[in-house]
Amino acid sequence: MVKDLRVEVLEIIGKCPVYNVGDVFFIVEGFKLLTSKTICMHSLASLMPYYVALARGLEPKGLGLAKDGKRAYVQCLDPCSYTGGGTVIFAVSTEEKV
Repeated sequence: MVKDLRVEVLEIIGKCPVYNVGDVFFIVEGFKLLTSKTICMHSLASLMPYYVALARGLEPKGLGLAKDGKRAYVQCLDPCSYTGGGTVIFAVSTEEKV
């Protein structure tokens, strides 16, 4: 069974021109991006290797994305200390389809 993914901005190191802490978007039905806000392409690049596995129920710990628990953690690709931008940390959680 495919699970929907909830992606939340957990932390920003530096200054991100796109996200604020607490922003949320969803990946539903395994591949559809659902959002009412602007999305940064750098953040999608960091989610791409993992979203299918997480949506299909693989545990974040088994993927190396968490120490324990049900949330996976990934960060965007902006190395803020070198670019003056912001590195965004995302918490990705799954929800059973109803």
